[in-house]
Amino acid sequence: MNGKYETHEHDVLIIGAGGAGLRAAIEALGQGASVGVVCKSLLGKAHTVMAEGGIAAAMGNVDAADDWRTHFRDTMRGGKFLNNWRMAQLHAQEAAERVRELEQWGALFDRTEDGRILQRAFGGHSFKRLCHVGDRTGLEMIRTLQDRGVQQGFDVYMECTVTRLLMDGGRVAGAFAYWRENGRFVIFKAKSVVLATGGIGKAWPITSNSWEYTGDGMALAYEAGAELLDMEFVQFHPTGMVWPPGVQGLLVTEAVRGEGGLLRNKNGERFMERYDPQRMELSTRDVVARAIYTEVREGRGTEHGGAYLDISHKPADYVKRKLPSMYHQFRELADVDITAGPMEVGPTCHYMMGGVRVDAETAASTIPGLYAAGEAAAGLHGANRLGGNSLSDLLVFGRRAGLAAAAYAKAQNSPSIDSGQIEAAEREVLAPFERQGESPYVLHEELQQFMQKQVGIFRTEADLQSAMGKLEALKQRAQKLAISGSRMFNPGWHLCADMKSMLTVSEAVTRSALARKESRGAHSRIDFPKYDETWGKQNNIILRQGDEMNLQQRPTKELPDDLKALLADEKGAGA
Repeated sequence: MNGKYETHEHDVLIIGAGGAGLRAAIEALGQGASVGVVCKSLLGKAHTVMAEGGIAAAMGNVDAADDWRTHFRDTMRGGKFLNNWRMAQLHAQEAAERVRELEQWGALFDRTEDGRILQRAFGGHSFKRLCHVGDRTGLEMIRTLQDRGVQQGFDVYMECTVTRLLMDGGRVAGAFAYWRENGRFVIFKAKSVVLATGGIGKAWPITSNSWEYTGDGMALAYEAGAELLDMEFVQFHPTGMVWPPGVQGLLVTEAVRGEGGLLRNKNGERFMERYDPQRMELSTRDVVARAIYTEVREGRGTEHGGAYLDISHKPADYVKRKLPSMYHQFRELADVDITAGPMEVGPTCHYMMGGVRVDAETAASTIPGLYAAGEAAAGLHGANRLGGNSLSDLLVFGRRAGLAAAAYAKAQNSPSIDSGQIEAAEREVLAPFERQGESPYVLHEELQQFMQKQVGIFRTEADLQSAMGKLEALKQRAQKLAISGSRMFNPGWHLCADMKSMLTVSEAVTRSALARKESRGAHSRIDFPKYDETWGKQNNIILRQGDEMNLQQRPTKELPDDLKALLADEKGAGA
């Protein structure tokens, strides 16, 4: 080991400190492992906080008929049956227990009259099953997990960016990173690593995601040789703010619709009648996002190119009590009183269903010692995620990842890392200081523009081919990115590392979208508008071969008969 670098050693290293990372850390600590948590930003500033509407769990507190079987069926139906069925089963079976655990650790939930956790309706769910705290559920979850983890004693490395996973032969041995503040390098040695780095939204200009969301975990896993799964499925949340421009894309929680909010076009029509007359505003996100997009495209949009979402028919005190964050958000940022009139909303890039391919029971990737959970991992949500399933996903699979990573670490001796890897990682990160070339900001803006236009809500062969060509050109130009200044507080330098991740995930999304010649869930091809049965049984797998990105199709796993019976009344892909 090279003595010139700051070095930290742990049994389990967790990259990412949102719900999945913190839940994994708590579980690994419980197994007696030494745990380090690295986060790119500050502890508590995770996207978990943005999950406002609630945690989906079949507790049956409001609708007694609800149970895990219905939750499983809704998840599979929402994901258009492309989900890893075992993940969907475990998630539905374990979510309620994970919520109760959160409550024991001090999370405060809204209550029913008789004191149980209150649950609300959400798109795609057959019953009221979202456990919530007003519209600030994710914040309460992060606060609870953070307090618990800090109290149990994990080491936190904040404002630290990981640029490469380090290997010992075929297994993971740690990570190479730098401190964002001073640019100094730091080596983490670990027997196992959990990726909990979230999604990829910053590859699009209109997104609910903040600056951290550049697909780092997926890119790290890909570079290390792990497989990525179903990368074409990017969820555009139907309701983001569209005005003023400075807040474009900021999330407007689905809870507004869950509490009775109505969508109208500029002519005052409740247009969801045309797209899903049964479920109306509470249809699945892919359907509502495409509906709003279509209304705008056909000339029925609002003045800023969106739709009206109106909850003002409800009593003002009810709105303020149920949706306090939304009330303040519109008051302060858009000068709109949502108790008195409608909000303007439009689709915003929100969530990634694709990610690192993992084993359902253990959250293990295809690389020994490497695990992934939360949005960085794929499988549970299939082709489209239901609202509220992300928070229970973090708890269920964060726990499983922590458990498995700790067990794996227990059985391993300390890995060895050759200095060649570290020197190569250092050279790569410092290269932009040493060359003449383009600014990363120019490349980032170009990437965002064509991803929005060509790899957005609606896709065509010609657009995707064009995007592939542009990605190829950007990859060449990215080899020559240049920045000036020092390593202290240098955002341009940070963006160089982020660009590498974003180019990797953008190519994976585009390649997979090109291959899938059908429309399913969040993936809509104008040139292939129908479901295709053969594609309903195939996953797209992305893996690295040499320096090339390779795409393979693999059949989905066959459902066991008892679960098949649960879905029997759901036959027909349009369900």
